[in-house]
Amino acid sequence: MPIKIPNDLPARATLTEEGVMVMREADAVRQDIRPMRIGLLNLMPNKIRTETQFARLLGATPLQVELTLVKMTHHVARNTPNDHIISFYRDWEDVRRERFDGFIVTGAPVEQMPFEEVTYWDELRRLFDWTLTHVHGTFNVCWGAQAAVHHFYGMPKYPLPAKAFGVYRHRNLAPASPFLRGFSDDFQIPVSRWTECRSEDIPKGTGMTVLMESDEAGLCMIDDPAHRALHMFNHIEYDSSSLGDEYFRDIAAQTPIALPRNYFPGDDPSKPPENRWRSHAHLLFGNWINHLYQTTPFDIAKIGQT
Repeated sequence: MPIKIPNDLPARATLTEEGVMVMREADAVRQDIRPMRIGLLNLMPNKIRTETQFARLLGATPLQVELTLVKMTHHVARNTPNDHIISFYRDWEDVRRERFDGFIVTGAPVEQMPFEEVTYWDELRRLFDWTLTHVHGTFNVCWGAQAAVHHFYGMPKYPLPAKAFGVYRHRNLAPASPFLRGFSDDFQIPVSRWTECRSEDIPKGTGMTVLMESDEAGLCMIDDPAHRALHMFNHIEYDSSSLGDEYFRDIAAQTPIALPRNYFPGDDPSKPPENRWRSHAHLLFGNWINHLYQTTPFDIAKIGQT
């Protein structure tokens, strides 16, 4: 089944060119099924690109998915045209009375700041608490994952001596997990962050399970059943060119940056990178959507009541 997104959203043209089934709103209302309602709190600077990345993964699942784009109520995006925000995004304060089968919180370029100094920290904490009563399952990504485990469990983040930047090998630590169904034992995921959370800081007795970890890049993903959440500390949703774009951006701005590891063939930035994580990204999000579908109440009004 296709993904339902606004007719004029820029991601539509890209997804159509890639062969992702995209449904018009008029066609969706004629189908006698309840679509999976997924919210995306997009905190990334390039919002249009991030919308496309997540819509691509959600649209590859066999279920009809209705995507709602959400922003922090009073935070003003600086890198996305205001007319795009006005046309396609809803303030969290405007959707907080609604319920969602799934909700995604993205990363944000604030990871080197203390959590409490982020201008929207208080609202984000209220949003995390809201997911417990209005969302069936949450998927937190990169800084969004760090923020969630700090809010719920007080877990700290630690500055790294150098940016973890590149494509790193990861290990499947929980093959029986429904979220890792079909995963190989060894796989690769893009990493781009200045800080890290550590598995030894996971509080005892919380029921949290480390699903993925890297010998080089550390903790990658945690299953948090108490909050019906996955916390993914890396960027499995990235495009083939995302790390390269970050590298060339910093080079142009004369910002010190190392070559992303294991990314350019032969470490030659003139050669296009090969995507070695796309299949696992689709598999992970397919497993997540399937798990939501199998466990969410059919009556959306009952989400969060148990």
